[in-house]
Amino acid sequence: MTTDDAPLELSVVLPCLNEAETLASCIEKAQRAMREHGIAGEVVVADNDSTDGSQEIAERCGARLVQVEERGYGSALMGGIAAARGRYVIMGDADDSYDFLEIPTFVDKLREGYALVQGCRLPAGGGVIRPGAMPLSHRWIGNPLFSRLVRWMFDAPIHDVYCGMRGFTRELYDRLRMRCTGMEFATEMIIKASLSKEQIAEVPITLHPDGRVTQAPHLRTIRDGWRTLRFFLMSSPRWLFLYPGLLLILFGLTGYGLALPGVTIYGATLDVHTLLFASLSVMLGYQALVFAVIAKTFATREGLLPPDPRLERFHRQFSLERGLALAGVSFLAGLFLLGVAVNTWRLAGFGGLNYPDTMRWVIPGVLLTALGFQTLLFGFLTSILRMDRS
Repeated sequence: MTTDDAPLELSVVLPCLNEAETLASCIEKAQRAMREHGIAGEVVVADNDSTDGSQEIAERCGARLVQVEERGYGSALMGGIAAARGRYVIMGDADDSYDFLEIPTFVDKLREGYALVQGCRLPAGGGVIRPGAMPLSHRWIGNPLFSRLVRWMFDAPIHDVYCGMRGFTRELYDRLRMRCTGMEFATEMIIKASLSKEQIAEVPITLHPDGRVTQAPHLRTIRDGWRTLRFFLMSSPRWLFLYPGLLLILFGLTGYGLALPGVTIYGATLDVHTLLFASLSVMLGYQALVFAVIAKTFATREGLLPPDPRLERFHRQFSLERGLALAGVSFLAGLFLLGVAVNTWRLAGFGGLNYPDTMRWVIPGVLLTALGFQTLLFGFLTSILRMDRS
């Protein structure tokens, strides 16, 4: 038995919203696991304004009750973790689907020096899913898909991104500066830890059927799936802006290379209309690249994403003065091409023109002028974002 001032190795945090049917079982299993393995710890129930008597059950079972007024899965966990006194924290749902007797497996990995220990319910990571414990669409489509995406986009060494049972050091949690108050909390932790190159381990666990009978699951397949994808993209300016931008620019430059000389492919002549489409592609692609840098700069400055050495190198090389010089070159080149077109019109007595020829000057001129102006604005905006706050 520990006093309130005694140091603890572990805090088990259970987010709770009307879990009266299963809460006692979860608390007792967590307490038993710590008792039998000599782990000095506590159980913290972060209650999100339950109306079914969950608070009384928590206190009766010897857990420490923390009331969290702001609704949301992430909000409840933030409140519980903030009150936790352990060096390590293990979180897990209070619906009895996770077996808290498996806590020692997580603690062993944390003691080995891992900052984050993620549970894995899927067979791909050695886990076991009991019959009826997970919908087939989640088991074979949603979870494997998003787990593959998080490995691909963020190099996260896990196979079960949605597993809600995990352990982590309090020091890691404080550094990650978690922001998401909803279901994205779990994926935010994995993404930030992966981007920060933290030591992450994965341990297989067994998922049991939801022990609640009258209470419906809090998870909503379509809503939470979209929120996960949305958060993935918002956490990766590279995939949201950079890669699409590069593809658009490549497509546009290819169009220019074919349309300027008027190449004919399979009987189709690529002319000034192709130039217009190519210019649109280049302009959209450039805007996407600009947004990639702006988004990454803002996210790192606000602590939403960890610092990126590549971004710092870019800012050192692309100073405001160099950006303005590049903008000036593009802007003047565009004005020159437009001037050639106007002069051609003057030489024709301001009468009719051969549009296929003239537009080969006008379209690139408009594009270069617009890109130059955008670069000027981009240079000043990124400089504002990077201003010293002290």
